[in-house]
Amino acid sequence: MNTELMKESGEEDDADEGFPSIPAGVKNYIRPQGHQRLKEELLRLIDMDRPEVVRIVHWAASNGDRSENGDYIYGKRRLREIDRRIRFLTKRLDLAEVFDPSAHHGSDQIFFGATVVYQNQSGETRSVTIVGVDEIDPLNGLISWVSPVARALTKAREGDSVSLKTPSGIDELRILSVTYPEQ
Repeated sequence: MNTELMKESGEEDDADEGFPSIPAGVKNYIRPQGHQRLKEELLRLIDMDRPEVVRIVHWAASNGDRSENGDYIYGKRRLREIDRRIRFLTKRLDLAEVFDPSAHHGSDQIFFGATVVYQNQSGETRSVTIVGVDEIDPLNGLISWVSPVARALTKAREGDSVSLKTPSGIDELRILSVTYPEQ
């Protein structure tokens, strides 16, 4: 059966595609600002977006025939998307373990929340911050603490070299600096 038809008929897929999953048996570490951002999104969905879509669906339903009513059909679909995102955020916030990386301020060892500048074998220098799976933004240097790069860097110190297994072979990363936010 066509999955699009299944979703339209009311069967919902609870998995949010495009969002990273949390590996089984590990905690959902998150920085305070990431936790706040998720809470704000959840509250906006509950307090603003959902009531507005419900109002539109109610208005569209009062217009008569729902089978060919675009506002009604689109509104119901949007409502399912909002409800799915609300469930996802609620689960993620329930599992979240907030950790403030400023606790490691002044340390040169890499843990969750560290901003690390490293150089690979090709001489390219990169800066990454190790964050929770719900905070990743690779284009801005925010990588998940469960990513291969973060796992290779974790527990190393400034000045160390670590090996990273890549599809093209082993890459040596030389750690140039390690910083944490101030309190």
